[in-house]
Amino acid sequence: MKKLYALSFFLICLIGSNFAVAQTYNIIIKGGHVIDAKNNIDGVMDVAIKDGKIAKVAKNIDPKEAVQVVNAEGKYVTPGLIDIHTHVFYGNHADQYLMNGTSAVVPDGFTFRTGVTTVVDAGSSGWRTFPLFKKQTIDRSKTRVLAWLNVVGAGMRGGAYEQDVRDMDPKMNAMIAEQYKNYIVGFKLAHYEAYDWDAVKQAVKSGDMAHLPIMVDFGGNDSHPPLSIQELFFKYLRPGDVYTHVFTELKRRDPIVDLKTRQLRPFVPEAQKKGIIFDVGFGGASFDFRQALPALKAGFYPNSISTDLHTGSMNAAMKNMLNVMSFFLAMHMSLPEVIKASTWNPAQEIHHEELGNLSVGAPADVTVLNVREGNFGYWDRMGYKIEGKQRLECEMTIRGGSIVYDLNGIVDPVVVRRRSN
Repeated sequence: MKKLYALSFFLICLIGSNFAVAQTYNIIIKGGHVIDAKNNIDGVMDVAIKDGKIAKVAKNIDPKEAVQVVNAEGKYVTPGLIDIHTHVFYGNHADQYLMNGTSAVVPDGFTFRTGVTTVVDAGSSGWRTFPLFKKQTIDRSKTRVLAWLNVVGAGMRGGAYEQDVRDMDPKMNAMIAEQYKNYIVGFKLAHYEAYDWDAVKQAVKSGDMAHLPIMVDFGGNDSHPPLSIQELFFKYLRPGDVYTHVFTELKRRDPIVDLKTRQLRPFVPEAQKKGIIFDVGFGGASFDFRQALPALKAGFYPNSISTDLHTGSMNAAMKNMLNVMSFFLAMHMSLPEVIKASTWNPAQEIHHEELGNLSVGAPADVTVLNVREGNFGYWDRMGYKIEGKQRLECEMTIRGGSIVYDLNGIVDPVVVRRRSN
C-alpha cells in the first residue's frame, strides 16, 4: 500500500511538472509576419508573452507551452501602435476646447480597436491643469496615456486663453515635467496667433530647462503673411523637436511644398537631416494631398504618423490611426516604412525606447493587423481623392500582455476560464 501511495504521489508530481512546462507562456502568437524595425525583423515568426512582457521571438515556438494561442497566419504582427498627437483630456465643459472639454475623446474607446496601445496627448493640459488630466484620464485608462505639456499654463482652453504669453511659464513647465516625468514627454506650442516668436521662445526655453523636446503646431493670424518655417527650423528648433501638421496647407501657415512651383522646398530635407522631426498630425484640417503627394514623390517621408484625434477629425477624412497609415500605403510608402513610422520612430521621438518594439523584456504591447485587398478611397479636407488597393484593419490588440481587442476571436481559447474549487 505504501508503494502504491508513493507511486501515486510520483505520478501526480510528474503530471504537475509536465503541466507547468506546458504553461511556460501566457500567450503565443503563431505564424504571423512580424515587422519590428528596432530589431530588423521582417518575416514569419512566433511571439511569446509571459507576465506582461515579450518573452521570446523565434520560429516555431511550441503552442503547447502557452495558455492561449493566437492564430496569426496570413496576418502582420507589430509592436503596439503609438499615436503621438491626440487629444484625450475629455470633460463636460462645453465652453472649453480640448482642455477638459467635449471635443476631446475617451482614449480606450478609440485606441484598441485600431491597434493603438499608447497615445500622447498633444498639449490639451498645461502645468496648472495637468494634475486634473492625470486623475481624470491617465489614471482611468487602460491605454497608456502620456502627454506633451502645453506651454500655456491652462492648456488648450481655446481662444484668447492660448494667446496669453503671461501664462507661459518655463520654470513651472519644467517643474511639473520633472514631477510627472513618467508621463510628460515634452512641451507643446499650438494656436498662437500673434505675429512674433515669443511663444516659440517660451516653448524652447521650457524644453531647455527640462531637457525635453517640444512639439510645434505652427501658424499665426490670417491678416499677416505666415512666419517662416525655414527660420523656425534653423534658428529656433533643436534636433529632436517635432514639427507637426507637416502636410497642412492653410493660408496662415508656411507650407513645405512651394505654392507656385508645387515642389518640395529644398531646406525641408535639410531640416530633417539636422534632426527636426516631421510628424503627420492629420487632424480635421491639417492634411492636404497638394502638400503630401509632391513631398513623398520627392522622397521626403514623415518621421512619424499620427492622427490629431478629436471629435472634429475622427468622423471626417482622418477617421483613425489605421486609416491614416493606409493613406501612406496608397501614396507608395512600403508597409515596413509605415509600421516603423507608427511604432519605433515615435517611441524614440518621445524618449520611451522601451516601447515600439518586440525585444525580449519589453512591455507586451502587440498589434495583429490584416491587410485587406480591394478598391479603397482616401480623401482630404479639400475633397481631393486618391485610390488605394490596401487598407489596414486591426485583428487583435494586446496591451501589457492582456488581450484587449479581438475582432474575430483568433485566440484559442477565446476566454480563459479558471477552474472552480
